[in-house]
Amino acid sequence: MVKLFLVFALSAALVYGASPSPSLEDAYRAMYNLQFEQAHQAIHAWEQAHPASPLGPASDAAADLFAEFDRLHVLQSEFFAEDSHFLSLHRLAPDPKRKQDFNQALEHSKKLTASAPASDPDAQFAQVLTFGLNSDYLALIEKRNFAALGETKEARAAAEKLLAQRPDYYDAYLAVGVENYLLSLKPAPVRWFLRMGGSETDKEEGLQNLRLTAEKGHYLLPFARLLLAVAALRDKDRAAARRELGWLSTQFPANHLFREELAKVK
Repeated sequence: MVKLFLVFALSAALVYGASPSPSLEDAYRAMYNLQFEQAHQAIHAWEQAHPASPLGPASDAAADLFAEFDRLHVLQSEFFAEDSHFLSLHRLAPDPKRKQDFNQALEHSKKLTASAPASDPDAQFAQVLTFGLNSDYLALIEKRNFAALGETKEARAAAEKLLAQRPDYYDAYLAVGVENYLLSLKPAPVRWFLRMGGSETDKEEGLQNLRLTAEKGHYLLPFARLLLAVAALRDKDRAAARRELGWLSTQFPANHLFREELAKVK
């Protein structure tokens, strides 16, 4: 499940502005601009100064996943907005080398998380990321929806554990929001079955959590904005979709997807 902001100009400059040396902020900005080689370079430079942090390899896996999404055209809004696409079982063809790099980065992050203090919020968030990224890969590229559901539940549980200790770690709300919103789109009998299995399927709760990340998040703030645009398109709220896509296209001008999707709803 797929798991990709109401921050005004000053806040955006503080979070996503250029820094004196490569940072994770630089890496995520490059990702959202579809500049994946630059993203990897920034992550690897950051890892040299933070070799014990699982956020580094988790972010590296995110860059691999976003690159595959771009290559395979996964992030077109029609993919999410049209049920015929969203429920498609047509398995995509992943790049073997990138898949290997993605899995190695996830495993490295998991090992570093296991060695980190249990109370470390960044390590806990890295765990949320690894589950969420793997869920996205399984569902959106390999179409292994049942396996992806298990990873989605793990991501949500890890996020709730982190948020119980740090309710201000706003990126983690995305994992809770994604599970609730995406599973709420299933037919009623399927939602009942999912709830019996421990999944959460409340649409409004899902959107509320996505908005928290979109308003106050950090690394995942733009991705939350993209998901809110997708939700607006599904609800035929073209004004809300224009607002989200307009912000994204302004903040990330190198991303052709945001411009193309904005043009479709003007």
